[in-house]
Amino acid sequence: MEDAGVVESPILFLFAAKLQGPLKAGEYAFPAGISVDGVLEMLRQGKTVVRRFTVPEGLTAAQVVALLDAEPALSGELKTVPKDGTVLPETYHYSYGDSRSALIERMQHAMTQALSEAWKNRGPDLPYETPQQALTMASIVEKETGVAAERAKVAGVFVNRLETGMKLQSDPTVIYALTDGSGELGRALTRNDWKFESPYNTYVAAGLPPGPIANPGRASIQAALHPEKHDFLYFVADGGGGHVFAKTLPDHNRNVAKWREVQRRQSGGAGNGDTPQE
Repeated sequence: MEDAGVVESPILFLFAAKLQGPLKAGEYAFPAGISVDGVLEMLRQGKTVVRRFTVPEGLTAAQVVALLDAEPALSGELKTVPKDGTVLPETYHYSYGDSRSALIERMQHAMTQALSEAWKNRGPDLPYETPQQALTMASIVEKETGVAAERAKVAGVFVNRLETGMKLQSDPTVIYALTDGSGELGRALTRNDWKFESPYNTYVAAGLPPGPIANPGRASIQAALHPEKHDFLYFVADGGGGHVFAKTLPDHNRNVAKWREVQRRQSGGAGNGDTPQE
């Protein structure tokens, strides 16, 4: 504290500290010009710096672990990567020196509580037998759209596909299968990718994947458990960050053609190859 300019005389400070009782270790932010008494009061009360760690929605567990490993204020190593879908994306508070394992346990506890509460308040007539299946759907919704107003609508599309016996044909599930859950693919999907054999590839496997493909946020969990009721079976990007929805394959194909024209204009006339659509 002497080097930081908080106290002028460490000997006098230590003497005063012994007189006033035990002090709590930790990371502190002392205001400029604070008195010795003020410093001692903060140390006695343990008013340490509260740090923030934010987990964005839609990351895989491996990506969350990478963020934790890169946080220098945390301590300890994470020996294992948790399962996808077990970490709740939120902002968590911690103190300097807290362990990574303790923080990720808090994230997992938060997800358990959030999913349990959401499942108890779920909508009627859903095609899920377990909360885990709902969480898997939520992870797909999370990866399919970043538009808050679309989440329930996208969930409704996939619910309709499940109920009519269609394959989900979700591109993010293909990416998850190809990368083994490590994160981003780094390139566009191709038609050959759609054929990749994996229980997570919903172009190949019917029904929901065996588990979540990411860690969904509360909003996507809500969307999966309260999907919008409609007759849409298809959707494709609209070129503006959202999606265009269709009830029939011919309508969907027309929307796809429009999207490809947008891509062609954006790329200066170059073709877009085998860009997949939902």
